[in-house]
Amino acid sequence: MYDCAIIGSGPAGVSAALTLKALSKNIIWFGNKGLSAKVKNAEKIRNYPGLSNVTGMEMQAAFLAQIEDMGLEITEKTVTAVCGMGDYYGILCDQEIFEAKTVILTIGVDAVKPIKGELEFMGRGVSYCATCDGFLYKGKKIAVICTSKELEHEIKYLCDLAAEVNLCPLYKDVEISADNLKIITDMPIEIYGVQRADKLIFKDKELSVDGIFMLKAAVVPSVLVAGLQAADGHVTVDRACKTNLKGCFAAGDCTGRPYQYAKAVGEGNVAAHSANEYLAAQK
Repeated sequence: MYDCAIIGSGPAGVSAALTLKALSKNIIWFGNKGLSAKVKNAEKIRNYPGLSNVTGMEMQAAFLAQIEDMGLEITEKTVTAVCGMGDYYGILCDQEIFEAKTVILTIGVDAVKPIKGELEFMGRGVSYCATCDGFLYKGKKIAVICTSKELEHEIKYLCDLAAEVNLCPLYKDVEISADNLKIITDMPIEIYGVQRADKLIFKDKELSVDGIFMLKAAVVPSVLVAGLQAADGHVTVDRACKTNLKGCFAAGDCTGRPYQYAKAVGEGNVAAHSANEYLAAQK
């Protein structure tokens, strides 16, 4: 049982992890060892205290050096659900479950908004996790809407199971190929069904399928954590970065604008201290 699970490796996640490490807490940190693509690709950052006119690559290098100095490790597993278990949380990663007394969400924001019907049919023909639900569609016809090349290994996994995979890539330079994989260049506008999602609708055509996988770099917070209060796509928090769920905190872009690194780092620190206070109160 961990004291805290941090989900996300952007600036807010880095800040929360460093703070909790300094507070001698037992944490598990889920994310990408390359940290944040948003940071890495930034051309110039001019308003971050202590780092004047740095590039994203330079800021990333500074973060990575400090992470190494503190002896922190990032667990590169995709979190697909966070479930409240009373006085602790179960964090589902593919087919593994980790347990933590508190959770800090630093998951950023999804640049691709949910399409019509996506959230309505979640769990009823729409899935966000290939390894969790792929076996349900063995030998069947599915559609995959994917936002990142980094998730192509999940598409490959689905190709090994399904009879037909129709991929709608929302990124350039698709590298994956398979005999049963079809690439659709049109943008889907709606997911449709009655009891379950069974149709993907485009501007000029429709595609009947048995299931639809939404593979995204960031999952809608209210989808990731059942019962989490959100508004306009952002997690609702107070000044202590507390959500409406006990022991669950959030920081960074996922809590709303401004989408600034300095703001994210500050909230990550606040969330870590709030989690520490919560843990102390439970004792």
